[in-house]
Amino acid sequence: MTGAEILIECLKREGVEVMFGYPGGQILPTFDKLYDCSIRFILTRHEQAAAHAAEGYARATGKVGVCIATSGPGATNLVTGIANAFMDSSPLVAITGQVPTTLIGNDAFQEADVTGITRPITKHNYLVKDTRDLARIVREAFYIASSGRPGPVLIDLPSDVQKKEAEFIWPEKVELRGYHPTLYGHPGQIKKALKLIESAKRPIIYAGGGVISAGASFLLTDFARQLQIPVTVTLMGLGCFPGTDELFLGMLGMHGTAYANHAIMESDLIIAIGARFDDRVTGKVDAFAPNAKKIHIDIDPSSISKNVKVDVPIVGDVKNVLGQLLEGVDKKPDTKDWLKHIEYLKKKYPLKYQWKNKLSPQYIIEQLYEITGGDAIITTEVGQNQMWAAQWFRYTQPRTFISSGGLGTMGFGFPAAIGAKVGRPDKLVFDIAGDGSIQMNIQEIATCVCNKIPVKVLILNNGYLGMVRQWQELFYKRRYSYTCLYNPDFVRLVESYGGMGIRVTAKEEVRPAIEQAIKADTVVFIDFHIESEENVFPMVPAGEALNRMIEGLA
Repeated sequence: MTGAEILIECLKREGVEVMFGYPGGQILPTFDKLYDCSIRFILTRHEQAAAHAAEGYARATGKVGVCIATSGPGATNLVTGIANAFMDSSPLVAITGQVPTTLIGNDAFQEADVTGITRPITKHNYLVKDTRDLARIVREAFYIASSGRPGPVLIDLPSDVQKKEAEFIWPEKVELRGYHPTLYGHPGQIKKALKLIESAKRPIIYAGGGVISAGASFLLTDFARQLQIPVTVTLMGLGCFPGTDELFLGMLGMHGTAYANHAIMESDLIIAIGARFDDRVTGKVDAFAPNAKKIHIDIDPSSISKNVKVDVPIVGDVKNVLGQLLEGVDKKPDTKDWLKHIEYLKKKYPLKYQWKNKLSPQYIIEQLYEITGGDAIITTEVGQNQMWAAQWFRYTQPRTFISSGGLGTMGFGFPAAIGAKVGRPDKLVFDIAGDGSIQMNIQEIATCVCNKIPVKVLILNNGYLGMVRQWQELFYKRRYSYTCLYNPDFVRLVESYGGMGIRVTAKEEVRPAIEQAIKADTVVFIDFHIESEENVFPMVPAGEALNRMIEGLA
């Protein structure tokens, strides 16, 4: 078989159902074989969108997402999407064409050292120099991407390797020296954790995206309910615990709920599960939860005590470790007084907003939640739209909130919505977008129309780069330096591609517009003209402690 044929046969054996990408000269041998292939191929209009769509697919389904591009600029256009998947621990295999092995290092046309470029932002990467190695490499790539802490793996494939023939040998097992993720927590550490949990008076669970990756959401819910411990989550963790549960505190951190931030600062025990204590969560590290003991459960040992020193580290798969903890519990902590205090904090510091002159973005998202009953996949762009989506929609199931967490990539949400809808065609998929972010990959309207992918995009149009403008208002004396946008007519633009556009400027139009979009069997842009200087509150200023929030009304 040729290298291209070997690659496609490997993809089939790995269960790949769909790929996202863009052709070019050095990947043409593979694209020629894709012409007759049963794997569905989605032609995006930009390689960055292909990577984001593959990640959206992975996040919605739990499977490995696959994207493919040619050498040089095609490969470098994937870089932002690969970095995004790396920061958010999403399983992704990126395949790039490369110039022939005889020309590597000669500055050949459309040559770039993509393995060198992506080394810091991949879990592992390969430059394939021998067709005989290809089957093994593909097998390893999928194993590495999906096991342990998930992440992106890149396969750089020279065009001559795609053309040369070799015997196809499928490796049934993967043996990688030095790569053996720890799956179960050490019994001694489990006992230490249980001792702290049983004696705690003000415990709190702080859960992240690792809970969703591990498929541990229902186990976490059982754990929290059995022990009556309140739960707060990161942006990436939304959906890992039901947002309608009385134990739920919402998201914590820079734009988290005030009651979650106060609760974690007042706690005496933090049980961190599949989260990494990033700066958006902790605020000022020195002042973070000063009176709390800390248990940290994570499959990646390098994440433990990286940002915040913890008392009981437990390395292992979150699902397995939660099972070990549940089995070992002898005595439940007495949290009655703590839960009463939590209710007091919720009443004292509720999420709130007020109407000004134009549409309220919070109201729009509330209406979306009511209409869908929460039964939808929500993707977001990055900025104010992202934070409002995190605050005002209640996520009750894992893999229903897909956003760019670690990298904060504008332009992520729309192609991620495409990938999510391809992976979960049974679900309604909405991208909650800003008028700035949506323009970064707006060309993917064509991808939706040509492939009949009916995602719905809610544009919260305020005429600004909203979150940057908010910082300029609060910290730079309202000096709006290059944050005012000139926007196209979004309705006419989507219609020019063959989609549907709806413009909304009044409160009574909000609900009918969303209902009309849901009924439409095509891509829909709803252009909501919202209050231009609406802010996201609460807000913890950068470098401040979590309990020093700006809580002014939006």
